Amino acid sequence: MLRPAIALPFLLTALIWGSTWYVITGQIGDVPASWSITYRFALATPAMFAVALVMGRSLNIGRAGHLLAVFIGLTQFCLNFNFVYRAELHLTSGVVAVMFGLLMVPNVLFGRLILKQPVTARFLVGSAVAIAGIAMLLLHEARLSPLGGSVGTGILLAVGGILAASIANVVQANDTGRALPMVSLLAWSMLYGTIIDFGLAWATAGPPIFPDRWEYWAGAAWLGLAGSVVTFPLYYTIVRKIGAGRAAYNAVLVIIVAMLISTVVEGYQWSWLSAGGGVLALAGMVLALRARKT
Repeated sequence: MLRPAIALPFLLTALIWGSTWYVITGQIGDVPASWSITYRFALATPAMFAVALVMGRSLNIGRAGHLLAVFIGLTQFCLNFNFVYRAELHLTSGVVAVMFGLLMVPNVLFGRLILKQPVTARFLVGSAVAIAGIAMLLLHEARLSPLGGSVGTGILLAVGGILAASIANVVQANDTGRALPMVSLLAWSMLYGTIIDFGLAWATAGPPIFPDRWEYWAGAAWLGLAGSVVTFPLYYTIVRKIGAGRAAYNAVLVIIVAMLISTVVEGYQWSWLSAGGGVLALAGMVLALRARKT
C-alpha cells in the first residue's frame, strides 16, 4: 500500500490530468485550437521557469540542451497538442484519453528503434489486448458519432498526437536529456513550443482571438497551470520515490477519471461493446505495464 506522501500526489496528478481531457472541449469551437494551445503554454511557461528556480535547478542547459528543447517543443508542445485538440472535435474526450493510454506502445517501439531498449513478449500481448479494447470503444463511438463529426478523422488526429508525444518522450530520454534537470528542460521546451504555437496559430488562423468568457480563461488557466505545471513536478517526484514502472499505473487511473467525467458531463453512452472494450483496454495496459517492470 502506498504511503500518504506518495498516494496523495499520485491521486492528485491523476485527478488533474483526468480532468484536462474534458476541459479541452471548452477551449475549441469559438476559438481556433491553435490559439487556445498558444494561450495555454503562454501561461504555463513562466510558471514552469519559476518552478525550476524554486527547486534550485539550473536553467543553463547548453547548446545541445537547447536543440533538444526546440525538438521537444515542436513535437510535444506543438504537434501533440494541436492533434489532440482537433481530435476532440470528432471524438468524446474520454475516448481520446483512452487512446492516449496506448502511448506506452510507441514509446517502447521507438525506444527499441532509437535507444535499443528491449521489448518483451508479455508487453506485446498486453498491447494487443489493449488495442483490441480500444478498437471496440471506437466502433461504439462510430455507431453513435455523438459529436456529429468524422470518427475516422478523430482517430487519425489522435494517432498523430500519440506519435508526436511518443517521439518527444523517447528523444528526451537520450544521453543529453538524462544529463539535464527535467524541470529546466521542460521550461525551455515549453518556451520554444509556445513560440512555434504562436507562429502556427497566426499562419493558420490569423490574428489572435481573445474571447470574453471567463469560463474560457479559467479553463486555459487550469490547463496551463494545474494541468501542465503542478502535475509534472508531482509526477516526477512519484517516479523518483517508487520508480517509473509503478508510477506508470497513474495513466490507468487518469483514463478512469476521464471516462467518468465524460460519462457524467458529456453524456457518454455506454453499451456492452464499449464496456467490454474499456475493460479490455485497461486490462491490456496493466499487463503491458507489468511487463515493463520485469
